[in-house]
This record gives sequence, structure tokens and C-alpha cells, in this order.
Amino acid sequence: MKRLALLTVALGLLLVFAAPAGAAPAPQTTVNDVEDEVMCPICGTLLELSDSPQARREKVYVAKLVAAGETKAEIKDALLTQYGPAVLALPEASGFDLSAYLVPVLALLVAIVVLVVSVARWRRDGNRSPPAGSEAAAPRGDDAERLEADLSRYDL
Repeated sequence: MKRLALLTVALGLLLVFAAPAGAAPAPQTTVNDVEDEVMCPICGTLLELSDSPQARREKVYVAKLVAAGETKAEIKDALLTQYGPAVLALPEASGFDLSAYLVPVLALLVAIVVLVVSVARWRRDGNRSPPAGSEAAAPRGDDAERLEADLSRYDL
């Protein structure tokens, strides 16, 4: 009996792992999957946030494409063809639009370099001991007397 159960489990695992990988259906695209990646060309806001008449028409158009079984990339291409490049929420990674990706990265790198240089300079200046005979070495005259008077008030 135990042998039969073990054989059944082994056969089940074999069937699960031996199933062809291409047999799994592609995930179905939904309207919500597309709405957060495209814009309303009239309002300039995300389609999921916009409620203008144009946005409602665009949502209906996307819903028809989803019902037809189009993938997300195909839907975006159809929207791009119909409404132009202003419909995409993310700019293309070419030409001037590439600066939308490069400028923040470069600004971050510059900030890191400035921070590293500033911290190195701060640590280097903090490790220096004041030269002998400088004003910072010991209080002089009036300052020493005032310091002693202040300290004597707190003596117990």
C-alpha cells in the first residue's frame, strides 16, 4: 500500500515537471494593467486618474482591445498610433526623451561625489590639532578669569 502511494506521488510529480512549458496560457491583459501606463492626451494625467470625456473614450477603446485578446504591448502600439507619443506615460529611451532617464542618474552621481568629497574634507580638517601657541590652545587673560569665575559658581 505504501509503495502504491509513493509511486502515485512520484508519477504525479513527474507529470507536473514534465509538462511542456509552452502549454501554459499567456496572462490575460486587463484594462487596469494598461491604464496605469498610458495618459489621457487631453488632460495630460494618467488614464486611470482622468475622468474627462476623452479619457472615457480611451478607456472604452482599451477595453475593446482587451476583449479582442490583444497583449499590453499591442494595446500600447494601437494607442500610440491613434493618439501619438503623448499617450505614453513613460518617455521613449531615445533622443531627447532619454534625458528623462539620464538626468536623475547623473544628478545622483554628482550628489554622491560632492558628499564624499565634503565628508573627506570635514574629517581631514577635524583631525588637525591646533598649532602650538595658537589662541585655541588656552584661554588668555580676561577669558581665563571669566572662565574661572563661572566655574567657581558651580563648585559644591
